[in-house]
Amino acid sequence: MDGYFDLNQQTYDWCARAFEQVRKVLGVRIKMHHAPRQIDDASIFLFNHFARVETFIPQYLIYQEIGAYCRSIAAAQFFAGNDRFASVLRDLGVVPNKHPHLMELLAIDILRGRKIVVFPEGGMVKDRQVVDEQGRYSIYSRHALERRKHHTGAARLAIGLRIFQRAVRYREAAGDLDTLRQWAHDCQLGSIDALLEAARRPVNLVPANITFYPLRVSDNILRRGAEMLTGGLSMRAVDELVVEGNILLKATDMDINLGRSQQVDDIFTWYEWPIVNHLARELPNLGAIFDIAYLEDRWLRRLATHGANRVIVRVRDHYMREIYQAATVNLSHIASSIILREVEQGRGAIAAPNFRRALYLAIKYLQGHDEIRLHRGLCDPDRYQAVLDSAPSALSEFLDSAAGVGLISHDDDQIVFHDKLAEQHEFDAIRLENPIEVYANEVEPLAPVASAVERAVAQADDLAPAALARELFDDELKALAWDRALYGKAKHAEINARETATADPSPFLLVPDERRRIGVVLTHGFLASPAEVRAFGDKLAAAGYLTVGVRLKGHGTSPWDLRERSWKDWQHAVERGRRIIEGFVDDYALVGFSTGGNLSLVSACENPARVAGVSAICAPIKFRNRNMRFVPLMHGANRVVRWLSSYEGVMPFRPNDSEHPHINYRHMPLRGLYELTRLAAHATRLLPELERPTCVVQADADHVVDPQSASIIYDRVAAHWKELHWVESERHGILNEDVGHTHERVLTFLERLDAGAVAAD
Repeated sequence: MDGYFDLNQQTYDWCARAFEQVRKVLGVRIKMHHAPRQIDDASIFLFNHFARVETFIPQYLIYQEIGAYCRSIAAAQFFAGNDRFASVLRDLGVVPNKHPHLMELLAIDILRGRKIVVFPEGGMVKDRQVVDEQGRYSIYSRHALERRKHHTGAARLAIGLRIFQRAVRYREAAGDLDTLRQWAHDCQLGSIDALLEAARRPVNLVPANITFYPLRVSDNILRRGAEMLTGGLSMRAVDELVVEGNILLKATDMDINLGRSQQVDDIFTWYEWPIVNHLARELPNLGAIFDIAYLEDRWLRRLATHGANRVIVRVRDHYMREIYQAATVNLSHIASSIILREVEQGRGAIAAPNFRRALYLAIKYLQGHDEIRLHRGLCDPDRYQAVLDSAPSALSEFLDSAAGVGLISHDDDQIVFHDKLAEQHEFDAIRLENPIEVYANEVEPLAPVASAVERAVAQADDLAPAALARELFDDELKALAWDRALYGKAKHAEINARETATADPSPFLLVPDERRRIGVVLTHGFLASPAEVRAFGDKLAAAGYLTVGVRLKGHGTSPWDLRERSWKDWQHAVERGRRIIEGFVDDYALVGFSTGGNLSLVSACENPARVAGVSAICAPIKFRNRNMRFVPLMHGANRVVRWLSSYEGVMPFRPNDSEHPHINYRHMPLRGLYELTRLAAHATRLLPELERPTCVVQADADHVVDPQSASIIYDRVAAHWKELHWVESERHGILNEDVGHTHERVLTFLERLDAGAVAAD
């Protein structure tokens, strides 16, 4: 083909390696989500276009994934006036959009096994407004100054290529070797066999969505540097330097979701195949299928072409819908949608607690939509639950950013909407002036987002405490699944495969039909899971106590998970359990075994409100194993080794000879032992502050916990009502095994609490 130029594989490889190094210092964190072999089987990738970095990152990621080379298209002006720059672009597989044989060149590359990257929106869609007033997909054209439909080039390329492939099969059936030989030469394939193989490969279109989060509009060094060098900048330049500079320089998530692949053969209906066959039978060469003069030359061919054009439009509409449906929904999308909904309803403000509850509920409702792709921050309860509080979080960053550009003002009581939210902004100013509208526009094509927001806002004002508590408990189940996936990867497999714990580690919420006045927050011990206390939990529920079984972070998943947790993470798990139970009862007892006992004592000391009493069973203030005194030293050595090399440490795990191997980890992270000693020291310091009724139960010959621990707790707590019960046993797990009627001792204590004790505020 005249005008065909190949990319330079050496230059392409070098640029890919260079970008890999640059990526390490950039703030953008790139994650591509796709099905197995989806990239391998794809022919044409279609991406939305919001920032300039999108024009080179997809090709790099595809190359990194499967080593495939990609063609892409750029504006013709990039090839004018600088021959060296144009040469580099060509070496990287970039084709000018004004190339006289653009479609034919791209089709040849697909036949040769290359991938094509297309941005069917054309220019950048800075406002992310892709739905018009009638709900149809269209975008604003900077050049035409009006809205237009998306480009059909990718669909035309796919349909045309498929027709040519049919033409090859017709020539093969007719034994026309001369034509096949010429076509193989024209397509840079070298042989008839290579051409026939290429003709048998399906043509697949893969729509993909690139979503950036968060969108920051604060000034940066790129904008300031450009201002110093060039003087006054246009609004377009300022917008791109600020927004896209922040994408590169600051911690930004770039999620790329590949949507459902669309095979061209699946597009045609039974009555449209004759159109394809008619065009294929008489096709003289590949270029003809993209030549308007040829297609319009005869009335029957013209009629077939019009039929093919209808298919092309349908394909275009399908992949654009898929592109927008593949957006990664994040916290700012939902928050923005809530705010604009309230503005459209004519409201000037919203109570901050109601806004936070609505945001939380909308997240929960969207989790039930499998077709919606959620940002990882909306899948990990440790992150999205923060929206319910006023402490610094991703939500406070979003609100502060919106306030910084004059869209809202906010405090702990309310969020006030400013008139600027409803103002119209120029195309090149909207990202800086109204990021809330940009966020909301991006998820407008996703109907479940609007319905989730509508439902959440309607229910936030009158949400019953028990309903919120059940959602919070659901988060505990989701957190277990999230942590298991996070620490269930190949690098964790060797240790995980040797674990023996088979008992269900799920937290539990037990709500009896007839409930007592107080409830119970029940916490397991170190290396175990809620399975360790589930039998006692069932007994509590049978006795009428609403019971929450807490899962301490790092437990029930993988020793690698526990290795990353501090005792404050465990403590936070207890506080989450308290938050859940407070939706059902006024007062409750904190009951914990072993490490769970220490955590219960600490929680009651630091936040005694609504705590009716505390029971600590075999709580480790002191340890039998005297080597525990060396744990801080060993932990420090591990940290040094990890700093100096990629080796995991001198002793990252120690074997654990557990009484209950079906419940406990077999591998004990040294970091966990270190945190255990820190927790014990903290609990010891706080004991004199504990004034709630306290029940201490201890095995007198415990082989893990020094029995003196019980006496220390009993002697130091300030409670007037305190009990110390000794159980004759060498076992540590006396609660799990109900040794020496441990269950009865704790139940008797709880019955006395339920009968008369009242938690002070």
